[in-house]
Amino acid sequence: MYFLKEDETLDDLQLGGIYVIQKKEAFRFGVDAVLLGNFAKVKRGTRVIDLCSGTGIIPFLIAGKTEASYITGVEIQEDMVEMARRSVELNKLQEKMEFINGDLKNLQLLKSIPKADIVTVNPPYKLQNSGIINPNDKNAIARHEICCTLEDVIIACRVLLKDNGRMYMVHRPERLADILCLMRKHKIEPKLIRMVHPSTNKAPNIMLIEGQRDGGAFLKWQPPLYVYNDEGGYSEEINKIYGRIN
Repeated sequence: MYFLKEDETLDDLQLGGIYVIQKKEAFRFGVDAVLLGNFAKVKRGTRVIDLCSGTGIIPFLIAGKTEASYITGVEIQEDMVEMARRSVELNKLQEKMEFINGDLKNLQLLKSIPKADIVTVNPPYKLQNSGIINPNDKNAIARHEICCTLEDVIIACRVLLKDNGRMYMVHRPERLADILCLMRKHKIEPKLIRMVHPSTNKAPNIMLIEGQRDGGAFLKWQPPLYVYNDEGGYSEEINKIYGRIN
């Protein structure tokens, strides 16, 4: 297939026949992206921007699950954007989505993009000074705050959102205090949090959070989401999110 290079795979999202091109060895999407794509409340006709888009998994999930009017992915790594653009062509979604190769810290670039009803983001989780990092390592860029910090991400969301627009982010529970403080600082009010646990007897290791630009102060918690059930298989909710059961 001419869309694919030797070191790439074509992955079926099992959503309306949509496929995504990924590198065999580089950073590949995981449960975090799938959960975020499901968590975001995307209504018919809304405009969506996805930051730290990688090869575009979240935009493609949203395209398959919703009736969003237009989806824009923003990603700093040029080769990832090139793959995402080939996936757009492969899926014949040119009129519904685009990918921009750019730095979310570039406010001039962000202001040139039409404002969105919804911004989604699966940012790097790890602080820049945590662990040994090769700054040229693409996996490290995806996982560590090398190219952007958590505050950079939240500032970008503020710039890109329409009045009362919503941001949806997946992150790690240990960063909760940082996330809430920075959201309040930049006038994105935390509205909803859901913790994701590996199983019923383990602490959460993923956090989903919704915020509203200039929203009123009122925070709700959703019930916890368990990835595995007590028998060791995937939970019913995870199977529904992945489309394995109705």
